[in-house]
Amino acid sequence: MHVLVTRPVEDGEEIAARLAEMGHTALLAPLLSTQFHDGPEPDLKNVQAILATSANGIRALIRRTARRDLPIFAVGPQTTEEARRGGFIDIRNADGDARALAGATAGWITPQKGVLLHVCSEDAPGTLAENLSQLGFSVRRAALYRVDAAPVLPPAARAGLSQGALDAALFFSPRSARIFCKLAQGLPTQKLIALCISPVTANALPLPFREVRIAAAPNQASLLARIQ
Repeated sequence: MHVLVTRPVEDGEEIAARLAEMGHTALLAPLLSTQFHDGPEPDLKNVQAILATSANGIRALIRRTARRDLPIFAVGPQTTEEARRGGFIDIRNADGDARALAGATAGWITPQKGVLLHVCSEDAPGTLAENLSQLGFSVRRAALYRVDAAPVLPPAARAGLSQGALDAALFFSPRSARIFCKLAQGLPTQKLIALCISPVTANALPLPFREVRIAAAPNQASLLARIQ
């Protein structure tokens, strides 16, 4: 299959390698780009663990501190692997979404031992902090980067869609799905399979597709498993 990969470049290249191993061809069309903020070390006072809901959170964190002694509570496998590559030792994987991470965190630690630091983007939703606050935890937010939307589809992606040369497209978030629909207006998508990481992501795709497939679990491995 010829698969459109809409993730930012760094993640997209890794996915392209996985697709090649599976016998598929990837076309990178990054609809989002990450801009890391410069600045001092985040406030780590009284922090008992760091919450990471994306690999970019880890990438941003390692740019801002040399400390690797704090536990990392990661939302899923990709974030876990990024933390491992970054030199962290105590890493725990919730293998789910923000709600799964909140539930797992409550099983790993208690609120009395300190605050939790959520390393995230400027526009990250407050779901994680809200769920943990209801469980008695204090969550401190550190917005270390922003994620910008692409203004246009890359020419190769536009050509691939126009010529019907693509079989499927991968969508990892509702935001990327919405951006795709905006930028692909007027292009034929009826023969394309939309591969979505979650039902919420699928619901953000109003364009017509040949089929919409949703990952069994909200992670990359489950999403790639939906490619046939």
